[in-house]
Amino acid sequence: MAQFAHHNYTVQEGVYKAPVPTRVIFGEGKLESLRTEIEALGGRRAFVLSGKTIAEKTDAVRSVRSALGDSCVGVYSGLTQRAPLANAVEATRLALAAGADTLVGVGGSTIADASRMIGVMMTEKITDADQLRRTSERERGLIHLDLTGKSLPLQVSLPTTLSAGEYNMGGGKILDDHARKMIHVRHPSLFAQLIVLDPVLTIGTPDWLWYSSGIKALDHCVERLYTKGNQPMVDAAVLMGAELLYRYLPESGEPLQDVHARLQCQIGSWLSMASVPNNAMGLSHGLGHVIGTRYSLNHGYSSCVTLPHVMAFNRPASARKQALLARAFGLDTRGMSDEAAASEAAQAVAGLIRRLKMPCTLRDLKIPKEDIPVIAQLTLGDGGCAYNAVPVTDAGQVVSVLENAW
Repeated sequence: MAQFAHHNYTVQEGVYKAPVPTRVIFGEGKLESLRTEIEALGGRRAFVLSGKTIAEKTDAVRSVRSALGDSCVGVYSGLTQRAPLANAVEATRLALAAGADTLVGVGGSTIADASRMIGVMMTEKITDADQLRRTSERERGLIHLDLTGKSLPLQVSLPTTLSAGEYNMGGGKILDDHARKMIHVRHPSLFAQLIVLDPVLTIGTPDWLWYSSGIKALDHCVERLYTKGNQPMVDAAVLMGAELLYRYLPESGEPLQDVHARLQCQIGSWLSMASVPNNAMGLSHGLGHVIGTRYSLNHGYSSCVTLPHVMAFNRPASARKQALLARAFGLDTRGMSDEAAASEAAQAVAGLIRRLKMPCTLRDLKIPKEDIPVIAQLTLGDGGCAYNAVPVTDAGQVVSVLENAW
């Protein structure tokens, strides 16, 4: 565990907001209690959501359906990356027709984010793509609805990656693939009532997805450690999350797919979201939002490329926090300044990414160098820039990070 007291860790002031009352159960074999857990929350008719690959190439969806028994009233496995609008509408129609009162998402962030949007669409009886698109265009992509007193479906998540979208709260999103932009819905009642972490369910997730989503979770830990609004409660959690991910990711993939290591990674992913709803993400996530949508890449890949360089960019304003990160990784920083230890932390992250054979440069992602100014300009409009440790106010700052990453 990282040690705070010996390294000049101090707290000035702040406000900590308690998270929503999500029930998280974790451990090998927890899937077996899924039906009982849902029934205890009042759910009787469960509709399963997933992507096509996980349904056809792993046992995850079949296992979930078996655990639900006759309480499962349907399965929709057409939610491809970022959940295109037409697919979300189709899933909504099927869930309504089945009389579902519970949505069970099996997969990564795409499924968790889409499930919350589909729950809203079910409640509002939105079964037409153009209807939602028109509403989104009126409100510039962010839809606010009055759901007061309305009964939303229960939200249940069974993650098979480490991307941690199941812990988000207050919103959902899908992709308007015609306009190439996300449609967001916001309401405080949108969160998972139940999250089940069973490492056995993750067996079959390909290493490229498992590892890259693990780096995305590590990105959560790092950015939540030093972005504006961070809290001591959050710092403790994300430092342990970073420690678990750094230690166990290399042991968790092929050929062994060690179940114990995979559970530790799942717990690290959970801890990476401990700050919700207290502080936001920074520049690495801002870049990921733009790169992911513009080039149809998963955010794990973008985190692999951007995180070490953003850590270096933020070092002048966050060396003390990054030094704590180095110690959480188990690096020997005795006698080092905070700046030197922070540099070691960024190098350790870059080394982990190389060890996992993940993409390390924008070239690896096939992103042309001439696109850098456009990416930088678009990133300025992302909320991550507002909360970054070093204030990001000029596209030139982002260009310098991207050039280092290219």
